[in-house]
Amino acid sequence: MITSYDFGYCRAEVYNDHVIVYINNGVTVSPENISELNFVTKKHFENKLYIYITVRVNSYTVDPMIYLESNKIENLLGFAIVSKDSKQISQVKIEKVFTNKKIKQFRTLKKALQWKDKIIKKHVS
Repeated sequence: MITSYDFGYCRAEVYNDHVIVYINNGVTVSPENISELNFVTKKHFENKLYIYITVRVNSYTVDPMIYLESNKIENLLGFAIVSKDSKQISQVKIEKVFTNKKIKQFRTLKKALQWKDKIIKKHVS
């Protein structure tokens, strides 16, 4: 890990080619929260491709409109969503409609990281 941030509603761990985010319980992630993602992108991933991984261990909601804003982040290749919760898995199907980025749901962080490596490698080669 390069560094981590606590944005109040979430914790973000920054790595070389990805960021792992843990959203706090009861939060509604909305387009206003995109400023934190923009901060991390500009500070750590300028001119570098990366993947956003969210580990959904807490109960929270995502306003799908957030993806319309994230679509503007050119070096963001996609989203990996880690959850075993059936409600979260259903939510991912809705979220996919709002993004032009790759988005995939995984049951484990290990599988999400393997997918991340594959996506990054595909775009770098």
